[in-house]
Amino acid sequence: MANQQHTPTRDPAPTQARRITAATIDALTALVCGLAAGAAASVKVVDGVAELRPQSAAMWGAALGTALGLSFVNHVLLTLATRASLGKLIAGLRVVRVSNSGRPGLFHLIGRWLFGFYWTALFVPIHLATDSDVEQQDAVGLRIVRRKS
Repeated sequence: MANQQHTPTRDPAPTQARRITAATIDALTALVCGLAAGAAASVKVVDGVAELRPQSAAMWGAALGTALGLSFVNHVLLTLATRASLGKLIAGLRVVRVSNSGRPGLFHLIGRWLFGFYWTALFVPIHLATDSDVEQQDAVGLRIVRRKS
């Protein structure tokens, strides 16, 4: 009895629909907040009249900075605290370590966040152009599983 090895139980894998829902919610949250911050930064008041200047560098800098910052907070810091980003919380998913289904660490989450940009830039366009059945991949020793009820 003392020599029995404890193997971690395999958490249930999420459906592709849940993963896509979570990713879409996360992406839209970052984009909408980034655009709102950019719009707020590009407002200029001249003679008591507020005008929006969408061509200004301030708008695009604020939009990009806010979107990336919010993405980092959502995918790294919120996931470090709760094991899930906002989209994953809504979709009923969580992030765990592959090795033992434990909590993900900070550096693994940063690597996973950066891998997400690589995946989005390289594989999403290929998938859309070829209408292939490429599934979203887990990375850096972390995986997405369904949250236990």
